[in-house]
Amino acid sequence: MSTAVRLSILLLAGMLLLSACERTQPVHNGQFMAFGTLTDISIAGVTPERAESAIEALEEDFAIMHKAWHAWAPGPLTRTNNLLAEGVRFAAPPSVLTLMEKSRQLAQQSDNLFNPAIGRLVKLWGFQQDEIKNRRPPDDAAIAKLLHADPTMEDISIDGIHARCGNPAVQLDFGAIGKGYGIDLAIEHLREMGIENAIVNSGGDLRAIGSRNGNPWRIAIRSPSGSGVLGFLHISSDESIFTSGDYERNYLWKGKHYHHIIDPRTGYPAEGTRSVTVIHDNATVADAAATALFVAGPKDWHKIARQMGIRYVLLIDSNNVAQMNPAMEKRFALMNKNQVVEVSEPLIAPQTEKK
Repeated sequence: MSTAVRLSILLLAGMLLLSACERTQPVHNGQFMAFGTLTDISIAGVTPERAESAIEALEEDFAIMHKAWHAWAPGPLTRTNNLLAEGVRFAAPPSVLTLMEKSRQLAQQSDNLFNPAIGRLVKLWGFQQDEIKNRRPPDDAAIAKLLHADPTMEDISIDGIHARCGNPAVQLDFGAIGKGYGIDLAIEHLREMGIENAIVNSGGDLRAIGSRNGNPWRIAIRSPSGSGVLGFLHISSDESIFTSGDYERNYLWKGKHYHHIIDPRTGYPAEGTRSVTVIHDNATVADAAATALFVAGPKDWHKIARQMGIRYVLLIDSNNVAQMNPAMEKRFALMNKNQVVEVSEPLIAPQTEKK
């Protein structure tokens, strides 16, 4: 065997060994607290040093975003809410202004079922605090007063960097969009650092890009009971999965369960739904849509999903029936084979629904 042939064989063997190492490179994980919940970062296809550096950078990003959008701690959002209540024209902080603009568009698409302007209602119900205990529902009269004021994002006029509000009942609460937008920004930052395979998961709401060393990311969806797994989804390329459930923030009063997802039409916690899971390529949209469809409930989720451009929906109603569109049914693997399932009409034309 010639020297050239031996050298070629050695080079080929080295390349195969390197390829095998790359395929089996471990996934690097990190955790930190953000937006009041545990945030998990999983990164594949890079060295441990690069992954650790990226996770540290994201932890700093989330700390800044948490402070900027906190609904009741001192910061840019609370200052903005004070100025909105005064009705004066002011230069809005850039971090808040961007979310105001995104929120207004998504609120319109959802028929205001996603409505970040109802912060006073959320506060009235006792959900704007770190610990929820020993609570009782607010008086009906107080709810009716805020409901009559009808705060919406349309009450806020935006002119360049300036904003003004003509309805003193408006108080912004980005609890149903801030996490999603933060995850989108985190994915952008990862890509700027040259990372193309990762999951950013904040309390079960996530966006996944790329793959797990060539295999699709496998995502578990929590049961509406708040514990256990309802089923699994596989994700490749770039998708977000967000779930809104009545198990997240709630309390009991005289044997009745009150949760934090307030229906802007009634002023009370939304009824008829236990959880909603949506898939979308944009985490900001997925976050807002999960809340809007939860409020829309079993009768109207299909209409609102179409308006918001959502192609995959799983809704568990108060009777524990799983409602989903055909595209979601094809992708979602239920753990309980006895689960009652109702499949809706397609959200888009059947020939264009993803398989």
